[in-house]
Amino acid sequence: MELKAYAKINLTLGIKGLRADGYHEVEMLMQSVGLHDCLTLVGANDGAIVIDSDSGDIPTGPENIVYRAAVLLRDYTGCRHGVRINLQKSIPVAAGLAGGSSDAAATLKGLNVVWELGLTERELFSLGEKLGADVPFCLLGGTVLARGKGEVLIPLQAAEQMGVVLVKPPFGVSTAAIYKAYDGLSPGPQPDTGAMLEALHSGDVYAVSALLCNALERVTVIMHPEIIHIKKTLLAAGACGTLMSGSGPTVFGLFPGLNEAREAAGKLNFPAYSIIVTTTL
Repeated sequence: MELKAYAKINLTLGIKGLRADGYHEVEMLMQSVGLHDCLTLVGANDGAIVIDSDSGDIPTGPENIVYRAAVLLRDYTGCRHGVRINLQKSIPVAAGLAGGSSDAAATLKGLNVVWELGLTERELFSLGEKLGADVPFCLLGGTVLARGKGEVLIPLQAAEQMGVVLVKPPFGVSTAAIYKAYDGLSPGPQPDTGAMLEALHSGDVYAVSALLCNALERVTVIMHPEIIHIKKTLLAAGACGTLMSGSGPTVFGLFPGLNEAREAAGKLNFPAYSIIVTTTL
């Protein structure tokens, strides 16, 4: 079975406070983009879970979130089947694009079919939440308002397609470290979710771009000021708006369409950076 695991960007990321369970209460507008990893799942009767990948940036053993997703399914259902999973990575690692979460979501969906488990969508979402806060969104995809720790999802009408240029510096960041640093700062700007919902409904990329806001961006910028340079360069290349996605360090620029995004990407000069052109879905 072959599956695509799509990356995401945050059009907004607001933080309401710290929860009793240690997570942060968030309110985010999340958007799937066309950039994706590819997973091939082949069921096996020997009970072994085997993962191989074309990327040297990820582990392939029990510490891999795909492996953990398979084990979680077996523990939950009592199934003892095995699987061979080939993971072709296109989404940068530790980039704020939910690459690992998307791979885990695809694994849950795929193994539910390959192993003939018959789990409901609700059960898959509950299991996904145990793997990571972004996994439930990745199971759903599209344009979504997320609340709670990211597991309370409100699907929205699909946004008008926009061109997207992703710029990933040659380093990753720790989401946990960024949130910890955020807690040590005084309150900062928060997104206007209501206004962004109206802008998305209007389909106006300029209105959407004017309301891009990520409460974590100022934290990651302190550690990695390169993010400011990326944003300025994207704007100079013609982006309608720019924002860091998630906890970073990837920065995206929004464009009216794919052609404009491709043209802008051709103007960028970021040696050793990953530059990816895609669209919203």
